[in-house]
Amino acid sequence: MPNTDTAKQETVKIDQSIVRKGFELMCTAKTLSEKYEAHKEVTSKYVHATSRGHEAIQLALGMQLKPQDFVAPYYRDDSILLGMGITPYELMLHIFAKKDEPFSGGRTYYSHPSLNRPDFPKIPHQSSATGMQAIPMTGVAMGMQYKEIEGIAEDLNGENPVSVCSIGDAACTEGEFSEALQMAALKQLPILYLVQDNEWDISASAEEIRAQDMAYYARGFKGVEVYTIDGTDFEESYNTIQKVLKLIRTERRPFLIHAKVPLLGHHTSGVRMEFYRDDLEEQGLRDPYPKIKELARAAGVDEADLVNFEVKTKKVIDQVYDEALKADDPDPSSLTDHYFAPTPITEEKGERKPKGKQKTVMVDCALFAVRELMEKHPEALLYGQDVGARLGGVFREAATLGKKFGDNRVFNTPIMEAFIIGSTVGMSAVGLKPIVEVQFADYIWPGLNQLFTELSRSNYLSNGKWPVSSVLRVPIGAYGSGGPYHSSSVESVVTNIRGIKVVYPSTGADLKGLMKAAYYDPNPVLILEHKGLYWSKIKGTEGAMSVEPDEDYVIPIGKSRLVQEADQENIDKGESVVIITYGMGVYWATAAAKKHPGAVEIIDLRTLSPLDTDAIYAAAKKHNKVMLVTEESIEASFTLGLAGRIQRECFEYLDAPVAIVGAIDTPAIPLHSDLEFALLPNANKVGEALQKLIEY
Repeated sequence: MPNTDTAKQETVKIDQSIVRKGFELMCTAKTLSEKYEAHKEVTSKYVHATSRGHEAIQLALGMQLKPQDFVAPYYRDDSILLGMGITPYELMLHIFAKKDEPFSGGRTYYSHPSLNRPDFPKIPHQSSATGMQAIPMTGVAMGMQYKEIEGIAEDLNGENPVSVCSIGDAACTEGEFSEALQMAALKQLPILYLVQDNEWDISASAEEIRAQDMAYYARGFKGVEVYTIDGTDFEESYNTIQKVLKLIRTERRPFLIHAKVPLLGHHTSGVRMEFYRDDLEEQGLRDPYPKIKELARAAGVDEADLVNFEVKTKKVIDQVYDEALKADDPDPSSLTDHYFAPTPITEEKGERKPKGKQKTVMVDCALFAVRELMEKHPEALLYGQDVGARLGGVFREAATLGKKFGDNRVFNTPIMEAFIIGSTVGMSAVGLKPIVEVQFADYIWPGLNQLFTELSRSNYLSNGKWPVSSVLRVPIGAYGSGGPYHSSSVESVVTNIRGIKVVYPSTGADLKGLMKAAYYDPNPVLILEHKGLYWSKIKGTEGAMSVEPDEDYVIPIGKSRLVQEADQENIDKGESVVIITYGMGVYWATAAAKKHPGAVEIIDLRTLSPLDTDAIYAAAKKHNKVMLVTEESIEASFTLGLAGRIQRECFEYLDAPVAIVGAIDTPAIPLHSDLEFALLPNANKVGEALQKLIEY
């Protein structure tokens, strides 16, 4: 699509009532900003930024959004919020982080909104990580498209919803913005990227930090139509937004509006413009406020009305400032509320071992679970690299699904893990249930921004309004000389991300039951699936094969499995040991325990976060000797942390230090099979450590 400069087009006059409302809202935004600055000793307790200089383009957008739309205002977009109908009092509550502020209940910064009111445009959780909002909002648009193709979208009489990502030009240099544009262009998604370009990135100017502005850059994405406008001109901004939103509602394709604006306020209240800027006088000449006053005069608004409204607004802002300042602060007892959204799966249900069925490999148990979910739920879909009909996953974990359900429900993505993970935020927000795959655990690192910043914190920082329901499948572990980039264990990293759940099944039955539980869980669930257990080709892992549980089988996340018990006689004599492990460790432990019949209890954690601490501590107190087995190296690991917890909670019951068997600590897993074998734990290594612990 060609670039279009709307300044060269014939100007369409907008109605006086719209101009008047625009003036009143801009006057409100400007007065708020001035009030904050006049009382900066109070209002700057918590860092904030305002829309000063950006008001015209922001109001033009906010005034035209509909309740069915989704929008991601970024951290200086309070004028978008005013345009949508958020009141000055609500914004004042927000700047003071009060209990009843509408977005987060005092948990996050000013103009980091999240809103889920039926009569307002929807705002998923907004983080401070600049540029990160592009992927979730593109996920929203992808979800809208999916629902329309599947025929499950609400009929809005042609007023189809639009996803809007508001973003600063400097934030567009983030690689994740490129991933978002790539997917929007590829799938022709109904999204507007509103790029506000004030030519500053804190203290770095445009000349220092970019090779081109985003209008130039976005033209490289085939199928994204681009407009460049004067974002200080309310009439031009309103007309352009109106035209583009209408096109997106009808033609369902992506647009980018590049709006040039001045930054007339501080970058934030903590980084003040006088510290480093020498362009303030020049930028002040582009102030949108005098322009909209002149536009209002030209539209026939009386001068007296303009002056009277300015006086009235100042009084209102003064009043709500005092009221908000006196409002209740958050109650510290609510600190851990909304850590997770409540899950409906709280107990094991269904039949784990139906009669008359043969054992099947672990990878097929997962495949059958996903197939059953997709047959039952039209809102379920699967995507990731190479999972489409042509291959069905590099491990055949999605085999047949693409052919059965079609390209809209099972599809390949480009190579972009951040998008795969982060798009689930938007998919979940529009009511879908995405199941996505990162091809190898080694490749999860590009997605950690989204996993940590967007998925894990959404429910907590939105005060429970926007839990992210997504299932993230991640093949993991060393298997068959996969080498340094296909063999890693990542549980120590992901279990330290609060707000997500992490499961690591060791059998097909557990994988199916946990897959179902993950789907019905309203929180993000990461399923770590060991490649070496998928087909039970490694000697000693035959136990990973299971009779496939029935369709109703679920396992509550956070409950461990008792693999084998010790004899009571050995327990009574103090001659028993408990091995706590997961994944491949279950099979190393089982093999090692054969030399000590009746003396070894084995617990399979199944869930790494949240942990089944009741079972862990009870076992430690019961046996007095504890061994942990992991495929990871020990130092600074999940398992070392678990050992610390056991020793902290059960110290007086222990007859020996908690023993740990893990991999040798190296920067990576080497390729050669002999080196890989030397690095990894195995049954013999576990057996030697077990003998020492028994004899301690």
